[in-house]
Amino acid sequence: MVALTINGQSHNIDVDPTTPLLWVIREQAGLTGTKYGCGIAQCGACTVHIDGVATRSCSLPVSDAAGKKIVTIEGLADNGKLTKVQQAWVEHDVPQCGYCQCGMIMAVSALLAEMPKPTDKDIDDTITNICRCGTFQQVRAAIHAAANA
Repeated sequence: MVALTINGQSHNIDVDPTTPLLWVIREQAGLTGTKYGCGIAQCGACTVHIDGVATRSCSLPVSDAAGKKIVTIEGLADNGKLTKVQQAWVEHDVPQCGYCQCGMIMAVSALLAEMPKPTDKDIDDTITNICRCGTFQQVRAAIHAAANA
């Protein structure tokens, strides 16, 4: 049994401790906003927050997340009120296909929590999530809008 706290809710999950956290979030907890992209922690589609740190969940053993606070895209909004990052995503029409956007929003939310007014270089150095549709200009505009909100 692995004891997890996901979006403020406790879960006791009977799973092999080496199972990637991503699969536990999606299959056992039923939270499907966190996506599988590459399986090697490169694309960022699987990004969640673990104790406030943006973490790629596809290659992290669930045992490494036990006892820590996990937040997924489903846990980001507060009682249905979008965060400033989510609102900026809507206002700047960031998504095209949308597949990478949950992980991208999670990465950006962690960046802004740590660095409220990032420069373009900070964004380039920190937000390494991949968007196959190429919406990086909209992403950058949304990040700056959220930082100024």
